[in-house]
Amino acid sequence: MDIGFIIGPIFAMAMILGGVVAKGAANLIPQFVSLPSFLIVIGGTLGALMVAYPIPDYIRAFKAIPNILMKNSPTTPQQIAAEIIDLAQTARKESILALEKKREGLSYGPLKAAVKLAVDGTDPNIIRDTLENEAFVEFEEVEICVKFWEDFGAISPTIGILGAVIGLMKVMTVLDQPEKIGPGIAVAFVATLYGVGIANIMCIPGGKRIKRKAMIENHYRAMVIIGIDGILSGQNPKIIEERLKVYTSHGGEAHEE
Repeated sequence: MDIGFIIGPIFAMAMILGGVVAKGAANLIPQFVSLPSFLIVIGGTLGALMVAYPIPDYIRAFKAIPNILMKNSPTTPQQIAAEIIDLAQTARKESILALEKKREGLSYGPLKAAVKLAVDGTDPNIIRDTLENEAFVEFEEVEICVKFWEDFGAISPTIGILGAVIGLMKVMTVLDQPEKIGPGIAVAFVATLYGVGIANIMCIPGGKRIKRKAMIENHYRAMVIIGIDGILSGQNPKIIEERLKVYTSHGGEAHEE
């Protein structure tokens, strides 16, 4: 579990509620709970996004939620680099075919797939094109999910304003009852509160987290391309190691969340 995505919203909500209390407005907190406002904001936003995105993209965006909550990958750039260098040394001492016995022990799926292609005698250019195309398509698919959640964050505040307008329309029907006007206006703006809060605490930050993890995954795939290219061209493992250092020495530890 990625604890940052759990602690962040809790911390944000705690600080917001703490600010409300500090302003002497603690009596307003019970009014923040409003099922009609929740239905207007969430339902209205989800409906609008159905117009914007085909259903497969819509479903894919929700399937990306586990990617927000879970860790980046069961491996690290340092581990991938170590495995590539080990493969390079094996290929140099023995042969490309000798890599087959190490394939199942590899920790990163795309590296396993690349080794299989290499062992099968696939042309190096075809392997490179395959790996690059897979990385490109994967990143494009993730971009759709990122855009979906960013759009959720862009639309929900506007739907929240719509909810506020609906609430104010209700207030207009009780203008002859002054004691109901103030509380009615307060309730009317709860929908706006929901829209802005959900957008800026959950959806937009969640989209950014998905994109960051996709960039890290792209770095891992680039390491595989460099490694397989070097192995098939007979490069010295030391040279391959130097080429991989850009991914392992600059923020490498930060990649493991």
